[in-house]
Amino acid sequence: MGIASGLAAALARTPTPVAQVPVDQVADPSPAEILTGAPLPPAFEAWRLATEWDLNLLWALLAGFGAFFYLAGVVRLHRRGDAWPLHRTILWTLGMITLVVVTSGGLAVYERYLFSVHMLGHMVLSMGIPVMLVLGAPVTLAARAIHARKDGSRGPREWILAIVHSRFASIVGHPLVASVVFAVSLLVFYYSPLFSWAVSDHLGHQWMIVHFLLSGYLFVNALIGVDPAPYRPPYPIRLIILLATMAFHAFFGLSLITGTGLLLPEWFGAMGREWGQAPLADQQTGGGIAWSVGEIPTLVLAMLVVWSWSRADGRETKRLDRRADRDGDADLEAWNAMLAERARASERAGVGAGRTDRGAPAPDQPSGG
Repeated sequence: MGIASGLAAALARTPTPVAQVPVDQVADPSPAEILTGAPLPPAFEAWRLATEWDLNLLWALLAGFGAFFYLAGVVRLHRRGDAWPLHRTILWTLGMITLVVVTSGGLAVYERYLFSVHMLGHMVLSMGIPVMLVLGAPVTLAARAIHARKDGSRGPREWILAIVHSRFASIVGHPLVASVVFAVSLLVFYYSPLFSWAVSDHLGHQWMIVHFLLSGYLFVNALIGVDPAPYRPPYPIRLIILLATMAFHAFFGLSLITGTGLLLPEWFGAMGREWGQAPLADQQTGGGIAWSVGEIPTLVLAMLVVWSWSRADGRETKRLDRRADRDGDADLEAWNAMLAERARASERAGVGAGRTDRGAPAPDQPSGG
């Protein structure tokens, strides 16, 4: 009610919005106005990505609620004396802020006109934001901060854990499935009518954002996730999956760089804008972004996988050391005893074989009197 009252007061003090003239009533609409239903933004410059805004209320609200409930969970843990790593809170908050910037900032303004800007937004949505969200460990925080119900009913905590441990989540979250979806969806999206739907229709654009976020989240979670998962492969397999997926990603970027035809000529090739690169050159720039900028999160992921691998080995070594201290290194004693027993058995077998050889008659001598 406070938010509603504040909005009402703000609206009462602002001038009445000026009615927008429909494109079909404009005297001489440009091709871009006919395609998008809106006038062209100012001439593109890199710095305008930080100054131009077109608020996407849906994603702004989702990001705001995501940040609020996460911080509320952290506060609840601290009030009862439980610790929560500061870096997870920072990463989750940065992820929510980045989501708002990508969906409402300059990237959202110019991606309808420039393929290169669209590809930059794609890279951030599918590879940048998921890394921050996964390392924020939201499921672990929810499981610890939300009160569990004891009456058999399902509350937020029970629903979250039920979804995470569901059969469907175990399939789509499997490392092989997640990596295939993450890689193959590039080709399926850009070389099918889905691309046209996503850039020309509002609902298709929202679907695109959801798909990029979810596919990237599942892929990153399979590699470096902190939250519980049905299956996590060994670390060498994770590196192989990462390198194979990113090789496919680089191949896609190179195909755009060397391509000589527009993916969506009826849209990007028909804008009639007088600023920015030519449509084909801009598409090739987008391919360079997919190849080069997309490799930065790849390097970060590879470093995080190796770091997690090192930490896991360290924890295992400490666990074995504590176990050895408790039982007097029984495993090592059992191993040494097994080796000693095998050595004695080998010696007995060797002695027995030597006696048999000495007692056996020569092949050219008769065995009788």
